[in-house]
Amino acid sequence: MKEREKKERLSTLRHSASHIMADAVKRLYKDVKLAIGPSIDKGFYYDFDLEDKITEKDLPRIEKEMMKIVKEKNAFAKSSMQKNEALKFFGEKNEIYKNELIDDLDLEEISIYKSGNFVDLCKGPHVEDTSKVKFFKLLSVAGAYWRGDEKKKMLQRIYGTAFETKDELKTHLFNLREAEKRDHRKLGKELDLFSINEKWGSGLVLWHPFGACIRNIIEEFWKKEHLKRGYQLLYTPHIANLDLWKQSGHWDFYRENMYSPMTIDDTEYVIKPMNCPGHILIYKSKVHSYRDLPLRWGELGTVYRYERSGVLHGTLRVRGFTQDDAHIFCTSDQVQDEVTSVLDLVDFMMKTFNFKYKIYLSTRPEKSVGSDDIWANAEKALRQAVEQRGLEYEIDEGEGVFYGPKIDVCLIDALGRGWQGPTIQVDFNIPERFDVNFINKDGNEERVVMIHRTVLGSMERFLGVLIEHFAGYFPLWLQPVQVVVIPVSQDFNDYAQHVYNKLFSEEIRVECDIRNESLSKKIRNAEKRKIKYMLVVGEKEKEEDRVSVRVHKVGDTGQFDLKTFICNIKEEIIKKD
Repeated sequence: MKEREKKERLSTLRHSASHIMADAVKRLYKDVKLAIGPSIDKGFYYDFDLEDKITEKDLPRIEKEMMKIVKEKNAFAKSSMQKNEALKFFGEKNEIYKNELIDDLDLEEISIYKSGNFVDLCKGPHVEDTSKVKFFKLLSVAGAYWRGDEKKKMLQRIYGTAFETKDELKTHLFNLREAEKRDHRKLGKELDLFSINEKWGSGLVLWHPFGACIRNIIEEFWKKEHLKRGYQLLYTPHIANLDLWKQSGHWDFYRENMYSPMTIDDTEYVIKPMNCPGHILIYKSKVHSYRDLPLRWGELGTVYRYERSGVLHGTLRVRGFTQDDAHIFCTSDQVQDEVTSVLDLVDFMMKTFNFKYKIYLSTRPEKSVGSDDIWANAEKALRQAVEQRGLEYEIDEGEGVFYGPKIDVCLIDALGRGWQGPTIQVDFNIPERFDVNFINKDGNEERVVMIHRTVLGSMERFLGVLIEHFAGYFPLWLQPVQVVVIPVSQDFNDYAQHVYNKLFSEEIRVECDIRNESLSKKIRNAEKRKIKYMLVVGEKEKEEDRVSVRVHKVGDTGQFDLKTFICNIKEEIIKKD
């Protein structure tokens, strides 16, 4: 409750800060037209239509004006107008965007807020007066289409943030600077992990050898853990008959995220946005008894979903991605235990990758299928599973998917940021649509329950989050190059190659840097690539079959017997520390 109250207070504070910023911009620039200025996660923004081009160099000037408004201690006063009065009021001020918003409101009375001479269309709430907004910072300027419509005018958006205390603001600004250093797009290029090339297509990731290596390590680890837990692996094609998606309900409820059908031999096909219909068809390929259940089937399945170009973001928001997807077919009596076992797997995976997490129970959305009883039973099963493991959770009203409620797991990274992660969805509806059954103990057909789940989510997004979480310096078990062998001069290339061969034979990912460059340059290159171990070898090391070990950002840690070093590094890799 305290966390929710804190969020509500911050939202109110930041919304008030957006009004103060809009007031400041109106004072500094002529003929400004106001669009919208909401609070958002970690801050606020306001969209403006004006002739002058605002840049980040202008932000200190706007901040200075905002501080004047703060010192004026103007009260935020709420009042209302009849709709026709509000249209006239804002029309006289030439606030065309406000009038468009008012036109769309199905209300007789329109709420407005006034602070000093500044008046804005707003339902609130706000802080008592402008003096309460003391600790704020304007951060950046960007373009934003009015109402997110690429066919409408591009406005100027100013982003900012505000906090209740000076220390909170200071910490947040430090984290922003740190986040900039950790940007997965920047590090992905520096470490040669991936690229996105417009010639191939927006939102489609090309994995380079080092990035592909990390991804393969994670996928093999994922497969191993799933096989240990009773899962079997499946593969399904990338396209499927359009009729399948109509039957599943995706065509009715998810069409805006799907690509247009293609016609092949007079049949319409769609590139798949999900893997579940394929798993259902495999299930229905033969009759199943209650003795067969639960069936746990997993697939690293690549899917494709339409995203507007404006929201694409590195590997975090893409159009083609591989989901660590799985579906569990079980009886209604098995649901709670199966969800609990998935939560166990989620916990194991998150701890392995050094993530903390939060859990949300997402309930029935406005657009959905199925009866109230079905939804109530599904939500109850999820709630009981979470409570059985003694986990804290929050209710996320109306954020379930159209066919069922879900558990959403939010990953918390090294900077305290939340990321979309694992999901668990209990589905009574799609089995109904596809008539998915099993033969019960009485020899009769009974409807199966289907659990949809991911434990990592999109591999593209997960790797992007990992890059930022670890700032590109991955744990040793994930590093694409774990060791680089560096001879002090060309005279010791043969011994460097000997060390390389020993490590390579032990399945350690190793490189041998025998370029005709200085020792210091080779070390700097390895540090820049964030390779943990640098083995420097020369005359003494060759004579004693030893290596001098340098550690990334630590420096020289002394000489080690080669066999001892190999034993130590293999143990570290196995521990996944």
